[in-house]
Amino acid sequence: MEYEIVKSLFITLALGFLIGIQRRLSSLEDDNKYFGGGRTFALIALFGYISAWIGTKVSYFSIVSFVTLAFLIALAYYFKVSKTGRTGLTTQLAALITFTLGLMVYEHLTNYAIFVAVLTIVILEIKPRLQTLERNISPVDVQAVTLLLVMSFIVLPILPDEMLGPYNLFNPYKTWLMAVIIALISFIGYIAIKTLGQKYGIFLTGAAGGFISSTAVSISLSKMFQKQYHLLNNYSGGIAIASTFMYIRVLFETFVINPDLALHLLPAYLGASISGLLLSWYFFAKSPSAHIDLTKSNIAKNPLQLSEALKFGLLFGIIYGAIAFIQSRYGDMGVYIVSFISGISDVDAITLSLSQMANDGKLLLDISAYGIIIASVTNSFVKLAIVFWLGGLRLGLRIALFFLVTLGIMGVGYLWQLHIG
Repeated sequence: MEYEIVKSLFITLALGFLIGIQRRLSSLEDDNKYFGGGRTFALIALFGYISAWIGTKVSYFSIVSFVTLAFLIALAYYFKVSKTGRTGLTTQLAALITFTLGLMVYEHLTNYAIFVAVLTIVILEIKPRLQTLERNISPVDVQAVTLLLVMSFIVLPILPDEMLGPYNLFNPYKTWLMAVIIALISFIGYIAIKTLGQKYGIFLTGAAGGFISSTAVSISLSKMFQKQYHLLNNYSGGIAIASTFMYIRVLFETFVINPDLALHLLPAYLGASISGLLLSWYFFAKSPSAHIDLTKSNIAKNPLQLSEALKFGLLFGIIYGAIAFIQSRYGDMGVYIVSFISGISDVDAITLSLSQMANDGKLLLDISAYGIIIASVTNSFVKLAIVFWLGGLRLGLRIALFFLVTLGIMGVGYLWQLHIG
C-alpha cells in the first residue's frame, strides 16, 4: 500500500474524530442525547474519502453517497425532534461537512480540509459566546451593521478617487475609506464590550475599549475609580491595557494603508505594545476579582452611527488637507504642528492621514513616522492629565509609570530603527 494513501486515510480519520469528539463533549455539557461521537464522525469522513475513491470508477457515486448520508441524517433528525422536541441542526450540518472533508482529502486538498476542519471546530466551540452576543444584540446594533455594509459596499465604490476642491486637497474616496476602517475597528471593540465586559470585568473591557477610544476608557475608568479606591490595580490595568491597544491600533492602521511605514514604525510600537502588555499583566496579577458596569458610559455607545462616521470622515479630510497645505508653506515643521494639535483629541485621523500621504509620495517615511509618534506622545500625555484630574494622585502616578516605560521604549525602538536604517 502506498504511503500517501495511508497518510491521507489517517488524516481523514483524524479530522472526523476531532469534530466528533467536540460534538460529544458539547452534548455532555448540554446534557443532550448526541447524534454521534468520535467514531461516528471518523467513519463519516472515511465514507466521504471512499466515495470519492469509488467515484473515479463509478460515475456520480460521490453524489449518490452524499444524498444517501443526507437522507439518513434527516431521518435521525426527524426522530430526534419527535422524541425530544429539540430542533438544532448544528451536529447534522457538521456531519455533512465531515463527509465533504473526506472528499477534499482524497482530491489532494488536504491543507484546505485541515483549515476547514479547524474552522468548523472553532465555530462549534464558540456557541456560548454567540449565544451571549445574540442575547445582548439590539435592533440598533443590526442597523449599525447594515450601515457599515452600506458604507463599505455601496457608498465607497461610487466615490471618486481623485483630489478635488481648492488646492486639490480633498479626496472623497480615501476620506470615506478611512471612516470605514475606523468604524470597523471601533465596532469590533463595541461588540467585545457587550460580549465580555460585564462578565470579565475591567481588564477585558479596557482592552475592548482600546479599539474604540483609549481616551474614552481613561475618562470612564478614572471617574469610576473615585467610588472604588480599593481597586487601584484593577483600574490602573484597565487604563494601561486600553492605552496599549492604542499602540497596537496605530500600528495596524498604518499597516493597512502603508506597510512600508508600518515596518518603519514596527520596533517602536511593537516595543511599546509588549512593554504595555507586560505592565498590564503585572497590574492584573496584583488585582482582586471585580466586575464593572459600563452600560451608561461613552465606551459602551455604539460607534457605528452615521453622525460618527461623517464626523471622522470630515476630521480625516480636514487633517489630510491641512497637512498638505501647511507642509507646502512651512515645511516639515508644519506637519509636526498639525500632528501635535491632532494628537490632543485623536490619534487615528492623523495616523491614517500621514500614512496615506506617505503612500501617495507627498511625505517621506521619516516625516510621517515622526508625525505619528508626536501625535501618540501628545495623546498619551493628554490621557495622563485626564487620569490625574479625574482619578487623583494615586491612579495618576500608576499611569505615569506606565507611560514612562512604554513611551521610553518607543523612543529607544525608533532610535534603533534609525540606526539600522
